[in-house]
Amino acid sequence: MFQAMLLGPLVSMSGKRQMGNLLVKPSKKDLMEMSYYLEAGEIVPVIDRIYPLSKLPEAIAYLEEGHAQGKVIISMDE
Repeated sequence: MFQAMLLGPLVSMSGKRQMGNLLVKPSKKDLMEMSYYLEAGEIVPVIDRIYPLSKLPEAIAYLEEGHAQGKVIISMDE
């Protein structure tokens, strides 16, 4: 992760991809506001796929393909 933080600006300057850092320490106020928007349905998380823990290698392979259109969830339930 540290390497990505250092290389991100270089990749942004030299390539077509834009990379940035997002370091946030959420406050209670921020979390309450986020909770409000989630409950109101104004923010909807995008879940691409859900894999059971036993299929973790498949989930990682799917992520590495670069086709995920949302979050890939690893479920502890079988």
